[in-house]
Amino acid sequence: PPCAGAAAPRCPAPSWGWRGDGPGLGSPLACCPQPSPLCSASAASKLEVSMPAVVEVAFGDTARIECNFSIPGNGSYTSINWFYVNRPPQPGEAVADYKGRLSVDEGNVLSISRVTVQDARTIVCQVGAGGHGAGENRTELRVYKIPEAPEITASRGGISVLSRDIPQPCAPEGPLPRPAVAWEQPLSPLAEVKIPETVTRESSWLYTVSSSLFAFVTREDRNSVYHCTVHYWLRGQRRSVESRPVNVTVFYPARHVTLQVLPSPALVKEGDDVKLVCEADGNPAPVFSFYKRESWLSHDLTSLADTNSGVLNLQDVKKNSSGLYKCQTLDLDDMGQLEKDVELVVNYIEGVNVEMEPPSPLSEGANVKLSCNADSPVALDFQWRDAKGRKVAEGKQLLLNNLTFETSSNFSCKVTAHSVPGLEKSKQVAVAVEGKPRIVSISSPLYVRQDEVVNLTCKAIAFPRPSVQWNINGTAHEYVENQHISSNLTVRVDHDLLRAGAMCRVTNALGASEKHIQLLDHKTPESKGVIIVAIIICILVVAVLGSVIYFLHKKGKIPCGRAGKQDITKPEARKDKIVVEVKSDKLSEEAGLLQGANGEKRPAADQSEKYIDLRN
Repeated sequence: PPCAGAAAPRCPAPSWGWRGDGPGLGSPLACCPQPSPLCSASAASKLEVSMPAVVEVAFGDTARIECNFSIPGNGSYTSINWFYVNRPPQPGEAVADYKGRLSVDEGNVLSISRVTVQDARTIVCQVGAGGHGAGENRTELRVYKIPEAPEITASRGGISVLSRDIPQPCAPEGPLPRPAVAWEQPLSPLAEVKIPETVTRESSWLYTVSSSLFAFVTREDRNSVYHCTVHYWLRGQRRSVESRPVNVTVFYPARHVTLQVLPSPALVKEGDDVKLVCEADGNPAPVFSFYKRESWLSHDLTSLADTNSGVLNLQDVKKNSSGLYKCQTLDLDDMGQLEKDVELVVNYIEGVNVEMEPPSPLSEGANVKLSCNADSPVALDFQWRDAKGRKVAEGKQLLLNNLTFETSSNFSCKVTAHSVPGLEKSKQVAVAVEGKPRIVSISSPLYVRQDEVVNLTCKAIAFPRPSVQWNINGTAHEYVENQHISSNLTVRVDHDLLRAGAMCRVTNALGASEKHIQLLDHKTPESKGVIIVAIIICILVVAVLGSVIYFLHKKGKIPCGRAGKQDITKPEARKDKIVVEVKSDKLSEEAGLLQGANGEKRPAADQSEKYIDLRN
C-alpha cells in the first residue's frame, strides 16, 4: 500500500514502492519516497538501466519483466528496487494484492504470477551502484483476456419487409486492445444498410466495442446468413474472433401460388385417395381456401381441408369427383389474394357387358360367340379367362366351337387400362350346354359276397340338372359339381341282387340314360388251399426220395455198372413204375410241376412255368 512522505522540492513526484537490498527482492524493509534519477543527473549519466517498454500478458498467466543495467568500469550494484506507479482508481476496482505472487530470479527478472486486470500498471526498476549513483527505467504491464467469439443478438420474431430499421447487435465479451468490428452479410444490392459502432475506453489501451447492423431486408434476403468479426491488436499482431453464423427470418407476402394433384392427375382412378396440395411462396404461409366448380357455382370445400398446410384430402374418389378445383390464398399482412385452379380427371371403367350369340340354352356340338364391351375415358384391353383363372383368349370376342358338357363353364371378360395401373373390372358369364344325361362311370363289374354291404356308384353329366333312380332299395347319397352328378347307393347283397344286378337310371327334361351294374360272387378259397397243400407235399416227397437215392449211391449200395443196375424205386409187388396221384380239378396243370420218378425230362409241352388262378 502507498505510504506517506515528501520529495525534494526540485524533484518530480516520487514513486512509491517496496525497496529491497541485494541481488533479489527480499522482504520489504521500508516504505518511503524514492528520489528520481533526475536529482542526481551526474551519477545517472554513468549508469544505464534498460527495460522493455511494454509487456503484454494474458489474464491468469505469469508476467516476466526484465531489468538490465550497465555500470561503468564493471562496477557492482548495491541495490535493486522495484516500484509500481499509481494510476487513478476506477470506481469499484479492487486494489492489487501481490502477496505470494512476486519473485525475482538471479537474472533480475521480476515475475508476477496469476496476473489480474488490476496488475496492469507501470513497473519501475531502480538500480543503485554506490559511487556511480542510481538509475531506473520502467515497463508498462498490460493484462488482457483472450476474447470469446462475439454473439449476434438476432430478432427472434423475424423481420418483415414492411418493417423499418431492425438492429442486429454484435458485441465481443470484455475489453480489447484497439478493437474493430466488421460485418459479413450477403444482403441484396438494394438493401439499405447502416452499421453504427460504440467504443468505450476502459484503460489506457483497452476498449469495449459494440456494433449493430441496421438494414431494410427484402424477400431475396430470406436465405441470407450473417456473422460479425472482431479484429484487435495484441503483441504487435492483428488477431480476430468470429461469431457463429445467424440466419434472420424474413417475412414477406406471397407472389405466386401453385396447386397440384398427388398422385399425378393422369393416374387417378376410382377408389383412390387424392391430395390437392396448394403452396404459396410467402412467409409465413397464407390462409388457404378450396373450391370446386359445379356448373356455374363454386362449392366451398374449405371445411375438408387443412387451411394451414394447404392440403385438401379426397377419399375414395368416384367418377363424379372429376372437375375444376381452385385454391385461394389470403395474406393477412396486406390482405392480398392469389388463386390457382387445376382439372381433376378420375379415370374409370363402367358398363362392362358380355353378350352371347346365339343366346343360351345351347346344345352339345353347337358353336357360340361371346362379345365384351365397356366404357372408359382411356384405352382399354380385353382378356378372357376360364373358371380356373387361366387366360384363354385376348380381344373383345371369344369363339367356342363344338360345345360339350365338359365345355360348360363360367368365363370372365377382364377389362384393363394399361395407362392407369390398377384400373380394371371383370364380368362373368355362364356357358351352359343342354342335353340328355350321359352316364360317364359306374362300379361294374363288382365282386361281392352273400350278405355283404356294398356301395354302388353311378356318375353322370347333364344339363339341366338330372335326377338319379335305382331299381333296388337302399340308402342313396348324391353329390353335384358343375354339370356332374354322382349317386352312391348302399345295399346288402342278397341272392336276387347277386343274380339280377342293379340298374342306374339318370333323367332330366331332355331325356334319360341307364346302365346295368353286374355283381359277381367270390368263390370260397377252401379248394384252392387243398391244391396248394398237395403240391407242397409232392415236392417234399420227391426231395426226400432223391436224397435217399443219392445217399445209397455214395455208400455203394447201388451198383454203377449196367449189369448190376437195379430199380430200387419199385416195390416188390409192382416194380414197373411209381404213380403219384393228386386229386384235384386242375390235375393236368399241377402234375406239370413234377418230374418223372427216374428223373426224366418233362415233355416239351411242360417246359414253361404254370400258374394257378387262386381266385377260382
